[in-house]
Amino acid sequence: MVAAQETSLQRILEGSSQYLVPLYQRPYGWGDEQLWELWNDVIQLAEDRTEEPESTHFIGSVVLAPTPAGVAGAVTRFLVVDGQQRLTTLTLLLAAIRDYLRAVDGSASRDTDRIHNQLLTNQYHDDPDRLKLLPTQVDRPAYTAVIDGTATDDDGNIGSAYRFFRSRLDELTAVDDMPFGLSQVVQAVVSGLSVVSISAHPGDNVHRIFQSLNNTGLKLTQGDLLRNYLFMRLPNRSEEVYRTHWLPLQASLDNERIETLFWLDMLHKRPSVKQSQTFAAQQTRLEKLISEEQIVAEIERIARLGRLYRLMSEPEAEPDPEVRVRLTRLAEWDSTAPAPLVLHLLLLRDRGEASSEQVARALLYIESLLVRRFLVGRASQGLNRLFAEATQQLDTVLPVDTALHVHFSAGRKHYATDKQLTEAIVSVPLYLNGRNAHRKILMTWIEELFLSRETVQPESLSIEHVMPQSLSAQWRAELSAKYGEDEVDVLHERYLHTLGNLTLTGYNESLSNHEFALKRETLRASSIRMNQDIAAHESWGPNQIEKRGLALAERIIEFWPGPADESAFPDNPTWAAMHQLLTVLPAGRWTTYGDLGNLLGTAAHRVGTRLRSHPAPNAHRVLDAHGMISYGPGDIPESPRQLLESEGISFSATGRAAAAQRLSSDELGQLQIAAQNLASDLVH
Repeated sequence: MVAAQETSLQRILEGSSQYLVPLYQRPYGWGDEQLWELWNDVIQLAEDRTEEPESTHFIGSVVLAPTPAGVAGAVTRFLVVDGQQRLTTLTLLLAAIRDYLRAVDGSASRDTDRIHNQLLTNQYHDDPDRLKLLPTQVDRPAYTAVIDGTATDDDGNIGSAYRFFRSRLDELTAVDDMPFGLSQVVQAVVSGLSVVSISAHPGDNVHRIFQSLNNTGLKLTQGDLLRNYLFMRLPNRSEEVYRTHWLPLQASLDNERIETLFWLDMLHKRPSVKQSQTFAAQQTRLEKLISEEQIVAEIERIARLGRLYRLMSEPEAEPDPEVRVRLTRLAEWDSTAPAPLVLHLLLLRDRGEASSEQVARALLYIESLLVRRFLVGRASQGLNRLFAEATQQLDTVLPVDTALHVHFSAGRKHYATDKQLTEAIVSVPLYLNGRNAHRKILMTWIEELFLSRETVQPESLSIEHVMPQSLSAQWRAELSAKYGEDEVDVLHERYLHTLGNLTLTGYNESLSNHEFALKRETLRASSIRMNQDIAAHESWGPNQIEKRGLALAERIIEFWPGPADESAFPDNPTWAAMHQLLTVLPAGRWTTYGDLGNLLGTAAHRVGTRLRSHPAPNAHRVLDAHGMISYGPGDIPESPRQLLESEGISFSATGRAAAAQRLSSDELGQLQIAAQNLASDLVH
């Protein structure tokens, strides 16, 4: 049950009470705009009360709840479920008034004593019961300094708000013709500001109240809601766990990145989940945790993930030089798509399931996939799901780098082969594809393949077309003489934006569409190594562009590995066993992805993914858990249902295969033994 009543700030703060801002709440965040609005309301109310002393002004609500079991004290304590920003600001205003009065009077007065002893502190109590309002640990030192009169200029938003009100009070009393005095301001704040106090009773679901109120004030992120949910379930250990695990996490990652961290963690379990669904998806998972020990372990796990996630945006902290280089380059590429996979790779290493060498190689495959897709014009389509699903393919007997390379190489992931890459480099208009930032980064990476002694600073460079976008009369004449006037426009359009015609220069404006002889001299003087190769040519046109494109393709192929030939990799015993079993799967019977997974010791979705990307005998006889068809082998001319019906499988009107024809677990086990015996006989 929730009770609501309109009251004054004085009535909330009087008495031996303390208002505890839960650890999961956001730090104090009011800025000048909100402070000015409150101050103007106070001044207007003080003026109104000169004519109508009982005037009030409503400023919002404060939602309170009893403290959880185990949070005891000598005063009556309440959790501030909502309204902590407002309540904190009002007490900072009171502290500013108190200190201004002290400065003016030179000593304590009745008003200053009343404000300090009745509204800001519990006079006869010591810490931790002394303060009327106890903010989160992040804000507590700065807030305590303000209440104790020892605030400094380094006290963050808390100190800024306090100094704001001190400045307004100085300005106010400097005005000679004010219709009211400081005492009226005090009364306006203490008695005239109206607040709706909403009190939850013991047994109410405080977290749900908190969640339902997330439509006013500073909007809470998905991460805020999850922090709230986790710490509301730690009535006895919240202080310790917050200080040991959450506070360091919050210090290293801002709110936005903490929210992203929760989402990336969820993607490993549910690759299709949207970031806006993070809270609901995580809450469903977390509801299965029962004890405080399980909640603590979960927070420890998230904090551990947070330390790894930070390496992705701050790779300079990575100790291994090869991994550091790869993380730095992925950070330069600035795409969120690979993030769940990169985080999972770092976690595998952290758990001792992968070496730094393997992780560095796996990160190179990620970079290579991004680069090759970009070069063939498949920059970003489907990347989010591709990388999220890849995290589920690394739990195999293969090393993580090998497993990832095999996974990238299978199916339709547009991981361009060397042949596809070479063809695309001389034909695809790279300059028109993807993000400009990615084009420039790729060009700087290609420059590094020339072993340039100087560090390339992409921000000081731009992409230059050697054969210009707009042909001058001299360019047109030179091309016409070599290729024929009728072919100039066709060839110009075909080769203009391809990689072979692009380079980096800091002289983009001055080069423009100047003749090649002038461009060549400028490029020859450039510190960019790739420009030296261009400057070595006497003329420039389609032939030179194509030859340069082919030469660049060779460098790119050498550095960024392409898809694997599966025969070059060791067989995965799980899939080898599945292939054996499917070979002896009888006509007229069917099984499921889940049944195969249980027998082989892997997940149903992995069986499905494998069958979708790798041809296998009798794969059409593997259905989903409901007996529905979800996989159709491309080498079967008939539809899967027609083929299954021709083999004797019956289907219901809703398209479900007959349950009586489903192979039992025992039957599958017997078939597996038969398949193993058959394979052994063939070997011998």
